[in-house]
Amino acid sequence: MIDVKLLEYLEGYLTGNRKARFESVLSQRTKHFTVATEDVYQLHNTSAVIRSCDVFGIQEANIIEERNTKRIDREIAMGAQKWVDLNRYTSVKDCIVDLKQKGYQVVATTPHTDDCLLHEFDIRKKSCFFFGRETEGVSQEVLDAADCYLKIPMVGFTESLNISVSAAIILQHVTTKLRQTDIAWQLTETEQLEKRLDWCKKTIKRYDDIIARFYSKG
Repeated sequence: MIDVKLLEYLEGYLTGNRKARFESVLSQRTKHFTVATEDVYQLHNTSAVIRSCDVFGIQEANIIEERNTKRIDREIAMGAQKWVDLNRYTSVKDCIVDLKQKGYQVVATTPHTDDCLLHEFDIRKKSCFFFGRETEGVSQEVLDAADCYLKIPMVGFTESLNISVSAAIILQHVTTKLRQTDIAWQLTETEQLEKRLDWCKKTIKRYDDIIARFYSKG
C-alpha cells in the first residue's frame, strides 16, 4: 500500500516541471507489451533496447543472462535503466514461466514458416517480444514455447536487422496502434503511484535524510 502522504511530501522536493514530467510520462506507460533479450552478447544492444522501451512507453524489460552477465551500459541506455523496470533471469525457462503466469503471450521475433508480418500483428493480446543473440537469433527453447512468430517485412538484399533496430521498429509500431484503441493499456492507478514514489527515490538527493525527517514529524 502506497503512503500517499509520504509521496506528496517527497514530491514537494521536486520542481513543478519535474513533477509534471513524471505525471505526463506515466500517463503513457504500459505493461500491455514488454520485451525480453536472450543472452545478447554486445552490451550496447541490450542497453539500446532498454532505451527504446523508455522512448516508446514500455515500463518493463526482461533480461535473460544464461551465458552473458554484463552490467547495463549507462552511456548507451542514456539513463533509461532508471525509468524502466528490469527483470533479470538466469534461464529462458524461468523467464517464460514468469511471463506466462503474468498473462503474456511469447512472441518470437524471427522468420518462421508460420510467421506473422508486423502490420498483421494482433495488438489486443498482451505480448512479450523476444529478441535473441546477435548471430543465432532466439533459441530453440523460445521457438518451442512461442505463441506467435513475428517478422518485419524487408525488401532489400539484407535479410536481418540489428536487434536494437528491430526492437525500435516493432515497439514504435505496436505502441502507436495500441494508443489508437480502447484497450485498457495504461498502468493502473496503484502502479502509477508506485512509480511516482520509485522515481522520487531515484531523483531526490539525500532521500534517506528526507524520509527520516518525514517520519520524525509523524
